[in-house]
Amino acid sequence: MTSFVKPSSWLEKGIQLKKVNNINLFKITDELSDRMQELVDKKTADSLTPEEEAELEAIGELVIIVTYINGMIANEARESNEPENRDMGIDRN
Repeated sequence: MTSFVKPSSWLEKGIQLKKVNNINLFKITDELSDRMQELVDKKTADSLTPEEEAELEAIGELVIIVTYINGMIANEARESNEPENRDMGIDRN
């Protein structure tokens, strides 16, 4: 039976906040990134166990989630910095 690894199992140790261009974005830790690379290498060598396959899938899902959230954050920051949005709601009369 293949065990299922949840992406949430790495929330505390696998993700960190990092300031990029004055925006706080989520980043996969070096430790988790190294683990993912190790699993990818084993998959390439066709030596991945079913448990490791589940782990690799879960890390991949977490990377997708973090990338999506960072995109939303960056888009929101960009929109709030555009001049037409900053000036909205300001009565110039």
